[in-house]
Amino acid sequence: MHCPFCRHADSRVVDSRTADDGSSIRRRRECPSCHKRFTTIETASLTVVKRSGATEPFVRDKIAIGVRKACAPRPVSDDDLALLAQRVEETLRSTGSAEIEAQEIGKAILGPLRELDVVAYLRFASVYQDFSSLEDFEAAITDLRKEAEDADAQESHSPKTAGEMA
Repeated sequence: MHCPFCRHADSRVVDSRTADDGSSIRRRRECPSCHKRFTTIETASLTVVKRSGATEPFVRDKIAIGVRKACAPRPVSDDDLALLAQRVEETLRSTGSAEIEAQEIGKAILGPLRELDVVAYLRFASVYQDFSSLEDFEAAITDLRKEAEDADAQESHSPKTAGEMA
């Protein structure tokens, strides 16, 4: 790390701690030449590989922007979208890969979006999964209804706590 003051080619780490949501490290450094201190932020880079083969840096905000179109005019807040984008990024980073196919980002969005808003999920899935007929929509809706019925059935069979019985 070059010193930003004197351009000396080395520096000494004085202090390190996690920053933001734990995805970066803040380091205080000192230059051995001029003895001035400066701060660096280190993050693990994530690269998106597009269908064309081109690569670009991963940008979390692009997830929220893309999903926002599917959520209009649904009751989904900017905070909801920010949390969804964070969950997607965490999922992608957990793979341990530095390069992610654009297609994988779309897949990672589907689950959290389904939990957030099923109508927005259907809109997003119809574009992402290239629905080409009414049957594609019907199949997706049938799957959603089956999942909802299964969830309802599980809730009705789960034992009630003392507070729920009263």
